[in-house]
Amino acid sequence: MEFKDYYKTLDVSRDATAEEIKKSFRRLARKYHPDVSKETDAESKMKEVNEAYAVLSDPEKRAAYDQLGQGGFQPGSDFQPPPGWDSGFEFSGRGFDGAQAADFSDFFAQLFGGKMGAGARHAHHRMRGEDHHAKIMLELEDSYHGATRSLTLRMPKLDNQGRTVLAEHTLNVRIPKGVHAGQVIRLAGQGGPGHAGAAAGDLFLEVHFNPHNRYRIENKDVYATLPIAPWEAALGASVKIPVPDGVVEVRVPENSQSGRKLRLKGRGIPAATPGDLYLVLEVVLPPAATEKAREFYQTMAQELAFNPRQNLGV
Repeated sequence: MEFKDYYKTLDVSRDATAEEIKKSFRRLARKYHPDVSKETDAESKMKEVNEAYAVLSDPEKRAAYDQLGQGGFQPGSDFQPPPGWDSGFEFSGRGFDGAQAADFSDFFAQLFGGKMGAGARHAHHRMRGEDHHAKIMLELEDSYHGATRSLTLRMPKLDNQGRTVLAEHTLNVRIPKGVHAGQVIRLAGQGGPGHAGAAAGDLFLEVHFNPHNRYRIENKDVYATLPIAPWEAALGASVKIPVPDGVVEVRVPENSQSGRKLRLKGRGIPAATPGDLYLVLEVVLPPAATEKAREFYQTMAQELAFNPRQNLGV
C-alpha cells in the first residue's frame, strides 16, 4: 500500500491553519473539477484532493494522520500502519461509513474506514452529547487478571489560530477479567457534553493488546513457544512452563518434532467462552561447544543412521 502525503496533495505546509487548508482546497477544486477542468487527469486529481481535504479539514483525523507521519514515511513507499498507531486518540461520533471510505484510496480506508466514530444519530438523541471513541492498548496479563489502568487520552481540537492542538485528560479505567481484542468498554457519561441540560454522551474504549515478547494472540486463543531438549522430544517428558495465569506442567509426547502444538483447553483468554492456550514445540539442540559434546554428536551420527532428508528424493 502506498503512503500518501496529504499536505503535498493540497499544496500546504504541515503547520497550515484550517483557513489555509480550506483556501487551497477551493483553489484546487476549481482547477480539477471534471465539469470545468481542461486537465487530462482531472477526475483522478479531484479524487485525491477530496481525500486529502477529508482528512486535513477534520481536526481529529488530521491529528491522527500527523502522529502517523512522525514515522518518517515517504510518499509512494510501501506502507503498513504500525500496530497501535492511533491508540490514545479520543474521537467524536463523526465518522465515515464503509461506503464513504470506499470512495477514497486503500490508504484512507486502512486508516479511517469505520474507525473514527459511530456516524449520525437518530433525531431523538439530537440534544444528547456525542459519543466518543478511542483505541486503548493493554497488556495480555490484564485480560487474565483484570486491572485498573490510568489512561491518558488526547482529544484533537482547533485553537484560536485554527491550528490543531491536543487536549489531554486522564481516566482511571477498570479493565474486566476476560477482556479480548476488539471488545469495547463503555464509560457512561464520559463522552461529549450534552446541550441545554441533556445528558453527556458515552466514551467507548476499543481494546487492543500490545505486542508481547512471549505470547501471540489470535482472537481468544494464545500461542507460546515451548523449548524442549532433543531427548525430551524423542523420549517424552513432563516439563513445567510459566503461562499468563501461573505455571503448568505439560506432558511432551515421545517422538515429538518442532512445530507440534500442545493444546491446553480453556487456558487462553478467560472470556465467557474462554480461548485455548497452544504451546508450540521447538526442539533446541545443545551446542557442540566442548570436545565431549562433539564426541557425543559424532557417536549419534555413526550409530543412529538417521537422514532427515530421505523424503526429498536426493
